Amino acid sequence: MERESGLRMSESSSANPSVLVVIPAYNEEPSIYPVVCSVKTILPGARTLVIDDASTDDTSREAKRAGAVVLHHPVNMGYASSLELGYLYAVRHGFDLVLQMDGDGQHIAEEIPKILSPVAAGQADICIGSRYMLPEQSYKTSWVRRTGQRFFGSIYSLITHEHITDPTSGFQCLSKRAFHLFAGGHFPDDFPDTDVLLMSHYAGLVIREVPVRMNARTGGKSMHSGFKPLYYIVKMLLSTIMVILNHSRWRAHAS
Repeated sequence: MERESGLRMSESSSANPSVLVVIPAYNEEPSIYPVVCSVKTILPGARTLVIDDASTDDTSREAKRAGAVVLHHPVNMGYASSLELGYLYAVRHGFDLVLQMDGDGQHIAEEIPKILSPVAAGQADICIGSRYMLPEQSYKTSWVRRTGQRFFGSIYSLITHEHITDPTSGFQCLSKRAFHLFAGGHFPDDFPDTDVLLMSHYAGLVIREVPVRMNARTGGKSMHSGFKPLYYIVKMLLSTIMVILNHSRWRAHAS
């Protein structure tokens, strides 16, 4: 039996939901200004929030110049902590939807409607933009990272019987129910990928994946560079196992 989306909004907010665009950024000075400007072109009514994770360059200045609201971490706390701060901001300010994307230029603003529409329509609680679903796009990534993506995607599919091609994609839209869950202290402190998707599945959230175009990085440094993909695989495997072993905890959040 297909699960029903947890998205619940009034008719007025459903017709015109308030959207917060959350952009974690660390040393993205060259790219953050055009990223924010492109978002404002596509979603002029949305609020754009840049979480500056203690950058040592002028990321904050460029983000503010483009018209974003900027919050700062006093020290570098990582990608997951930046996202969680964005979710907390969305809860405090009463937003209906959160759209998250990277500040390095990989995620294309023109693709935003593809991941926003299913959640705004109540068809999904989490909509993921996949770089691997378009046959005409050949997105280049390292062999180690792509192997890890396929491995964890297979684990997710085995447990949920739902196919995910891009479990590491940070280009997502979240319903109010989804980001309220993540803002409630139920979010990992490192790489929020397959473990979060499984957590969401157990909590009864509806997850959907749609094909999107993505660019190669235009600046900054990937959090999956160097030996980090190997660390990621070990860390994600342990985190995923813990979510599976504690699945009853997440089922308690299901409606």
